[in-house]
Amino acid sequence: MNAITPIIVTLDFLEFPPRNTCRGEDRSPALNIKNLDAQSVAIMVFNPFIKSCCSFTPWIIWNIPPLSRIPEGFPKEPQVLKPVQAVQGINDYGTIGYHGPCPPDGEMHRYQFRVYALDTMLDLPPGSTKDDLIKAMRGHVVQYGETVALAR
Repeated sequence: MNAITPIIVTLDFLEFPPRNTCRGEDRSPALNIKNLDAQSVAIMVFNPFIKSCCSFTPWIIWNIPPLSRIPEGFPKEPQVLKPVQAVQGINDYGTIGYHGPCPPDGEMHRYQFRVYALDTMLDLPPGSTKDDLIKAMRGHVVQYGETVALAR
């Protein structure tokens, strides 16, 4: 089995600015990726602090071109053409697209951005679920990286 070469993933912040939260514009943030060598990128965001479950997912997106900077501001649509072409699925809120952090007053939550570099574009329809995305990625992940940010 070949070892997966790590990628370096960073955000432009350590704590979410209002524009990337439910209290602001609710815009998906930009992600910086170094050492990327893939055909496409998939992103899953997790909030492990939701008390009702173990891993709440407010955003899944795939078939992003392999860019060193994934731009911010993806519209809440299943098939995206701008800012770059991509496909989005149903998040754990039951909606399509990015849903920014919205922890209760006085709480701080940590959001994990997991970035998967793939050897193909996925044949997965818009509006698919997190489980569908995980199944479709099996055998296609060639690199992986993650970063975290805090929200209050």
